[in-house]
Amino acid sequence: MFNKYLEKIKTYEAGKPIELVVREFGIKPENVIKLASNENPLGASPKAVEAIVQNAKKASIYPDDSMYELKEKLAKRFDVKSKEIIIGAGSDQVLEFISHIKLNSNAKILRSAVTFAMYDIYAKQFGAKIIKTPSYEHKVDEFILLIKQEKPDIIYICTPNNPTGDATKKEDVFQIIEAAPKESLVVVDCAYMEYVQDKEYKISPKELLEFENTIYLGTFSKAYGLGGMRVGYGIANEKIMHYLYKVRPPFNITTLSLAAAIAALDDEAFLQETLALNKKEMKRYEAFAKENNIAFQKSFTNFITYFFHLPLQSSQIANNLMKKGIIVRDLSSYNLNAIRITIGLPKQNEKVLQELKKELKG
Repeated sequence: MFNKYLEKIKTYEAGKPIELVVREFGIKPENVIKLASNENPLGASPKAVEAIVQNAKKASIYPDDSMYELKEKLAKRFDVKSKEIIIGAGSDQVLEFISHIKLNSNAKILRSAVTFAMYDIYAKQFGAKIIKTPSYEHKVDEFILLIKQEKPDIIYICTPNNPTGDATKKEDVFQIIEAAPKESLVVVDCAYMEYVQDKEYKISPKELLEFENTIYLGTFSKAYGLGGMRVGYGIANEKIMHYLYKVRPPFNITTLSLAAAIAALDDEAFLQETLALNKKEMKRYEAFAKENNIAFQKSFTNFITYFFHLPLQSSQIANNLMKKGIIVRDLSSYNLNAIRITIGLPKQNEKVLQELKKELKG
């Protein structure tokens, strides 16, 4: 009766909402610390908020479906052409478009051992085969070997990687792309690229446009603080765009989302404040890990991943923290004994580390 491939799909689990903790544990909303979904702890850009308010009366009007102004601003920022850009309801929707133009029941995708769950979910919707490298890091030799053996239709490179926080050197990304067959589409998912300061790891869309079978993905959900507005984008050559636009539905982001994203790009001061806070507070989490002998992944993102050794269990630690009003992401569903913690405000981080220390002592 229904698509048979859906039977194999496990529903994506988003970070637990504040409302759930309020309902289950009777904790006041203002006392809940949510650090599970990699949202910007500073909220949204003041300019973006102002744009939402100013455009609220336009909520009854369809947005500009050409998304001209947003694409022009992105084109100027990245030194690319407007016609090389597609906008989606989050970069997730652009991933969906990509799946539509490349996947079927005979297709294959290649990705690292631990990465963004939506790659698998979209692949399974089409009955495509999923190939994983042995390592969660994007190791060049592992990718190239599987590229030669399997000739995948889509190759996913998530850098910085979610949910682990590691990043892949630019030269390694290029090496993987160069090894890919021309028929393969290489998706370089850069949702957290704004947080990358190291030139060895910093990748721009313009650099990727040199490759005819590659697409860059970005989002306004992380550094720009617009997770609730759902705006993402893809940047690739016109040939790829030609096919992506065939599967894009009309008016796929809202009037208010469009206004917010346009304004957010004009607020460079807010972006720099976001990056400075993240860098400063990340050091606290790294210092805590070293002081308490916790293994952690050097992060290029706005979150940090702590790995535990038995008898400590990530699921138990995450559950105990949630009972205290602290929401972090348990990574046991990825077969990792680890938790992912979004970098929050200083007071939030202080509370989290205090409670986490208690958990470590048992």
